[in-house]
Amino acid sequence: MAIALTRRSTSTGLDPTSSVIPAKEVVMLSCLRIAAVLSSTLLVSVAGPAQAEAVKIIPPVKGGITPSGSWSVGARAGDFIFVGGMRGVDPATSKLVEGDEARIRQMFINMKQVAEAEGATLQDAVRLTIYVSDVVRYRPLVNKVQEDLWGKGPYPPRTVLEVRKLDQDDIAEVDATFYAPAKKN
Repeated sequence: MAIALTRRSTSTGLDPTSSVIPAKEVVMLSCLRIAAVLSSTLLVSVAGPAQAEAVKIIPPVKGGITPSGSWSVGARAGDFIFVGGMRGVDPATSKLVEGDEARIRQMFINMKQVAEAEGATLQDAVRLTIYVSDVVRYRPLVNKVQEDLWGKGPYPPRTVLEVRKLDQDDIAEVDATFYAPAKKN
């Protein structure tokens, strides 16, 4: 048995030259659509409007960097803290720190200050994304500074990406996610 349907995409892996989809595949596609609708409904009922209001923008940390533009240093959503892109900017001068290793260290310190303001430690990091302007040159420095700050580990999952250019011709930037259960009042 086959059911005639018009194909809308080839992402299903079915023969795109045929305009007839076998009944077994129609059932499978229907089940996938139903599962998608049910999971979306479940997410909406669990998250709901109250959860959207639970996102808290983290204000600049005392002694930390102050954003210069339309971004914030971080946000808390439930038990997770999301730290925005931190670079090696000296909070006292708002200028980039001199020296490659010192700048990368300051980048991590700026990230750490935001996380600590929300009750997290470096050991609570669940994900780091580090952008560098030259991966061969700066990844070893990132590794060294991480070892200095985290000790012998364990280290959080991380991705180091080489990018063509960073703001102010900087050499590195990090964004991070931390897990730190919100304190109940």
